[in-house]
Amino acid sequence: MTIPGWTRAESPFHDGEVAVHDRLGIHAVIEARVRRAGIRDYLLDQHREFFPMLPFMLVGRLDAQGWPWATLRVGRPGFVTSPDAHTLHFGGRSLPGDPCGAFHAGEALGTLGIQLHTGRRNRANGTVTAADGTGFTLAVNQSFGNCHKYIQARIPEWCERGTKESVAEASGLSMADRDLLSAADTFFIASAWLGGDAGIARGVDVSHKGGWPGFVRVEDAQTLTVPDFVGNSYFNTLGNLMLDPRAGLLFIDFAAGDLVYVAARAEILWDGPQTEWPRGTQRLVRFHVQRVRRAAGVVPFTWSAAEYSPALGTTGVWSVPCANADA
Repeated sequence: MTIPGWTRAESPFHDGEVAVHDRLGIHAVIEARVRRAGIRDYLLDQHREFFPMLPFMLVGRLDAQGWPWATLRVGRPGFVTSPDAHTLHFGGRSLPGDPCGAFHAGEALGTLGIQLHTGRRNRANGTVTAADGTGFTLAVNQSFGNCHKYIQARIPEWCERGTKESVAEASGLSMADRDLLSAADTFFIASAWLGGDAGIARGVDVSHKGGWPGFVRVEDAQTLTVPDFVGNSYFNTLGNLMLDPRAGLLFIDFAAGDLVYVAARAEILWDGPQTEWPRGTQRLVRFHVQRVRRAAGVVPFTWSAAEYSPALGTTGVWSVPCANADA
């Protein structure tokens, strides 16, 4: 039996997402697709069973100044539960250096459950209805799955690293940051649109991005550029960035256990010398760095060696990475 998708009269897409669809001539197709099966305003049973299996989830949040950040929340499997099809409850803990502080009722969140070694990933976005020192409860207003494209398989194992945790902030990328980003095969991005006219489509989103090591081009201490490969064509991230260019990027140092948070303003490059772009690139997003925070030794996992996604066979990397360009 086919489970219906979006059944509300209003669209699940706000004006920014629709603008991207219209630019590409796909809005009618995508709107019809998600109404058949795709985005829903409740959690499927398989998603409700999936989230409690995870030892970490990505959370997209806004800080006190309204800037979006992608963050990690961790806990033993079972720290996320779903008492009903419209609700997620999070226990667990935020990690040292998290830029957003305590959760509070009324804030919009985007969440992403991802199991790197199987490629499963599901998103659930909504509003916090209750929060205290032990966790928070999320009322879900949009839920959907994503395919396994571009996810590098890694198995996490709990560990006590025995290293001293530290947090450092800067206005640009250090050389160590640039080395990490230019070798990254995975990062996460938070974006948001909370415009009053967005209705049910307003909120925060957090998404996974993956590619071969070298797919992130670090131009200098203030600039990085990444290709946008073929995805689900919902364009949640680009749609948000069309209306609010503020973004929060999160890079994980899988070896050292560091997190590098990057606050940046995004510039979408729709056209350009495509012969110079990595293979498979549909468009580019250039990020102008505003702030960087490195939280060292805070991730409580060790990871197996990466097994690269077969989907990367259709993609490439920059021929001139610029990883060591002068600031």
